[in-house]
Amino acid sequence: MTTSPIIKVAGLTHRVLLGEESLTILEGIGLEVKSGQSVALVGASGSGKSTLLGLLAGLDRATEGDIEISGLSLSALDEEQRARLRGHHIGFVFQSFLLLPTLTALENVMLPAELQGRSDGEQRARELLEQVGLKARLRHFPSQLSGGEQQRVAIARAFMTQPDILLADEPTGNLDHHTGAQIIELLFELNRKHGTTLLMVTHDEALASRCERRLLMTAGRLEEQHA
Repeated sequence: MTTSPIIKVAGLTHRVLLGEESLTILEGIGLEVKSGQSVALVGASGSGKSTLLGLLAGLDRATEGDIEISGLSLSALDEEQRARLRGHHIGFVFQSFLLLPTLTALENVMLPAELQGRSDGEQRARELLEQVGLKARLRHFPSQLSGGEQQRVAIARAFMTQPDILLADEPTGNLDHHTGAQIIELLFELNRKHGTTLLMVTHDEALASRCERRLLMTAGRLEEQHA
């Protein structure tokens, strides 16, 4: 078994242009995450947390520095290669669910497998929806599901391709306390079952406290918080 980190970030800086001025969003980020770890990324709104998550997913290119995912340098990959890396190695859970409204729960979960041309999509999607407690909701559309149920569908979809890494941006942010607690349990149960590395942006103290590590983002800089 390899001991090299599944996520490795070195000298990561990201700037955006606002008119004629350059705004630094992230500065000098260094980070290593081992396979199977759970990491909470906390900090004030606007501190750069979601930007870092997007860069780790290869959705944008950093201004400076490098990111390695499963030993592959994102800066060395073109857009198609980064998309393939996401498809095979990374799952996403967003605060706003991002389910397709015209697809049923089952079809939403099947979608990543269909995009990969896999033939086992429906069976695996059924199994995952059963794992997240939605066996009776397979044919329901997002509009027919509660917020908590939609987030369960989103989590099942994220695990559809058996990703090595799950990136979650405020996964309990739109949920009430009770439903949020259920989603937290589900995330960590799937983490244990699949050995998936979890990296989560959150303001939820209950979620952050469950993670093995806690990283604080302040004005684009990252530091480890120790208990």
